[in-house]
Amino acid sequence: MAKVTGLTCLKCGRRHGAGEFILCPDCGLDGILDVEYDYDAIKHSLRRNPLRGRAERSIWRYADMLPTSGLGSDMPEAGVAQSGGGLGGAAGLRIGWTPLYKFPRLGRAARHENLYIKDDTGNPSASLKDRASAVAVAMALEAGASGIACASTGNAASSLAVVSASVGLESYIFVPKTIPGPKLYQIGACAEGIFRVDGTYEDAFEVATAAIERWGWHNRNCGINPYLVEGKKTCSLEIYEQLGYRVPDWVVVPVGDGCIISGQWKAFKELRLLGETACVPRMLAVQAEGAKPIVDAFLAGGDVVPVKASTIADSIRVGQPRNWRKALRAVRESNGSAVSVSDREIVEAMLLLGKRAGVFAEPAGATGLAGLMKAVTTGLVAPEEVAVVLVTGSGLKDPSSLEKEIKICDVGRDLASVERCLRSR
Repeated sequence: MAKVTGLTCLKCGRRHGAGEFILCPDCGLDGILDVEYDYDAIKHSLRRNPLRGRAERSIWRYADMLPTSGLGSDMPEAGVAQSGGGLGGAAGLRIGWTPLYKFPRLGRAARHENLYIKDDTGNPSASLKDRASAVAVAMALEAGASGIACASTGNAASSLAVVSASVGLESYIFVPKTIPGPKLYQIGACAEGIFRVDGTYEDAFEVATAAIERWGWHNRNCGINPYLVEGKKTCSLEIYEQLGYRVPDWVVVPVGDGCIISGQWKAFKELRLLGETACVPRMLAVQAEGAKPIVDAFLAGGDVVPVKASTIADSIRVGQPRNWRKALRAVRESNGSAVSVSDREIVEAMLLLGKRAGVFAEPAGATGLAGLMKAVTTGLVAPEEVAVVLVTGSGLKDPSSLEKEIKICDVGRDLASVERCLRSR
């Protein structure tokens, strides 16, 4: 990690050496650390190899802005084109460089025609979390770890299972009992061990933390391990390039633990620091009404107070977010804002994405669009402003959330019954 110069605690401000800790030893679980780089060295790298000329089409396009090269010591040959490969382009799965869409029909329906969709459902496990897992797995391989583990409401777990399996690293997954079946099956197909904890996500997190300490597995819990936010920032590095090296006015992010929005803000801050751009976007944090501790803290101007979480959006059903300091910093430093949306608004956004754009998002994946629509209605986001909404996970992760919304016509083997259904519509 020669590029990493140190880690700074967001709570007490104490600075630590690179690789010494993943949490501040003085502040414990509240001591979330921020990764710092040798930005002069990165500037030199970007002068020698500008972003505009790079052929790599994965997160490793930005290897000089990440804490690892992505190259592990025990990776099989990919057997296909090296560029666009998996970890470091050398093997495994291609992660990142997902599409940025502009759908005029969706924009009109959402009453915001400068709307862009960053569709991360195309990653290997069908969620944005693969970006963090790629960095975690690469670092675990470089460290010679015997295994890697995490706690998750579902997406981080399935992501870790998929990415680990692609390079032969054993993964151990802790999930709450409420995890949707499709996510559990994806994990089961790939992970070495699945532990379904009789409790909430917070309970699973506590058990996983203890198990990681007991068996010495690499820690992929993004709310603790500061290096994983670095993988998530690649989403906004891509947005910057895909917009023609322009910065949007707003980046809209569904928020649970707070790790994704932290990564997006860091991406644009670093682009400005490196001289790639002179401006940064505003961050809009969106949470479900039944799980909105970060929204509440932002509106109150204080710290997060844990809540009992309840929402259809299981991926952001977090009542005690671990990375709230970075999330609030992202919103406040960017002069951004935070809104909450109802489960009904989330479902309507899912249907809108599907019917107007052909993008099938899980509830959390559509929460950002629901939040933007509310922000447009209230005047928070102006019609002429460019807004990029992150779609963070596929609807195939939790298809049952739309069970009551899908209208199906059961017909016989004759056209008359089809005609009756058409008329009833």
